[in-house]
Parts: sequence; structure tokens; C-alpha cells
Amino acid sequence: QVQLVESGGGLVQPGGSLRLSCAASGFTLDYYAIGWFRQAPGKEREGVSCISSSDSSTYYADSVKGRFTISRDNAKSTVYLQMNSLKPEDTAVYYCAADGSGRAVQAMCVIQKAHELNYWGQGTQVTVSS
Repeated sequence: QVQLVESGGGLVQPGGSLRLSCAASGFTLDYYAIGWFRQAPGKEREGVSCISSSDSSTYYADSVKGRFTISRDNAKSTVYLQMNSLKPEDTAVYYCAADGSGRAVQAMCVIQKAHELNYWGQGTQVTVSS
């Protein structure tokens, strides 16, 4: 059974940090680019950061550049999103998704139609509030 399971979300004060994890099972993570997306209430889904299958290419949305870092450990079938200097506007449900098409990571992160990516997780809530 193919699964992506996000974890690590929670409530954090502004300026704080969280590390999200995306654990894959049922398929070989090595062959897939992985992206983190988020959706806040009343807003469209936003691609936050994406990383290529080889770990050689990464993309960050302007809103998180310099604060978030994406990484992957294929041996553990896990992708991480380290989030520092969190702001209230980072509050959202965060999802990870897998893409086996070979498209560039920037193209993955700006994808409009969810079904164009192979797999999605169920999401983890991140709330930044004092």
C-alpha cells in the first residue's frame, strides 16, 4: 500500500522552529521528487519547497526562502522540512507529495492540478501563534 505520512506539525510561537517529516512506504522514494505544499483556510494551495530525486536540485517559494530547508534521506525513505523563524502567516496544513514524472522541481512546486502528482499525504497542521 502506497503511503506518504507527514508528522512534526504543532503549535509554535512566532520565531520558533519545527521540523516536518514525510515518511514514504509502498514505493521506492529514490525515484521520486518530493514537494511540500501548504494550504491555509480560505487560500489556495501553495508549493513551499521541492527537492529532486537525486537531492541535487531544490526549490523554495519566495515566502520561505532563507527560513525553510528541505532535505531527504532515501535510506530512511523520509523527506524533511526544517522550518525556522516561523511567522503567523506560515499557519496552514502542510502536505507532502511525490512526483515521478521527472519534471523540474520548480515546475513541481507550482503545479496547479493535484492529480498531476503521483501521491499525496494526509497533511499535518502547523499553527504559529503567541
